[in-house]
Amino acid sequence: MNYIIIIISAIFVNNIVLAKFLGVCPFIGVSNRIETAIGMTGAVTFVMVIATIVTYLLQHYILIPFGISFMQTITFILVIAALVQMVEIILKKVSPVLYQALGIFLPLITTNCAVLGVAILAVQKDYNLIESVVFSIANAIGFGMALLLFSGIREQLELVDVPEPMRGVPIAFIVAGLLAMAFMGFTGVV
Repeated sequence: MNYIIIIISAIFVNNIVLAKFLGVCPFIGVSNRIETAIGMTGAVTFVMVIATIVTYLLQHYILIPFGISFMQTITFILVIAALVQMVEIILKKVSPVLYQALGIFLPLITTNCAVLGVAILAVQKDYNLIESVVFSIANAIGFGMALLLFSGIREQLELVDVPEPMRGVPIAFIVAGLLAMAFMGFTGVV
């Protein structure tokens, strides 16, 4: 039952983008097309889950035992950057097709604060390893769902007659606010 609560809470109630406001840069930046949103979602999911596992292990087997948990943020940032670089190198060698498909999305994940936020939140909530993995997967699903919804709405906005001063980023911010308000309706569910 605890896992179901973690999943529902991470996807709907405390959505990483719409409630926590983490990962807003890629949310706005790559949401022009659904194809790019799908690519970013896949890349973020992979890195978020791996980063959460590695940072959990570092936190509980190195930082806490040696009394250096004050180094958490910088350690997590370095881990995420190193993971993204390793994944990029491995994909380039093993699967050039997948590497080409992800394109620019892989290096962009290094600066995605949602990945760092999920790793830190998993530690702050004192989840065990399995709960941390479930939490990271659920947050990745929530990130992807918000990104795909938003990119679908932005594609539809290109087909309607939006007043000239509101086209582009202004209407995108208004829609993002409305989407965040819609997700506030899930507050109290869990």
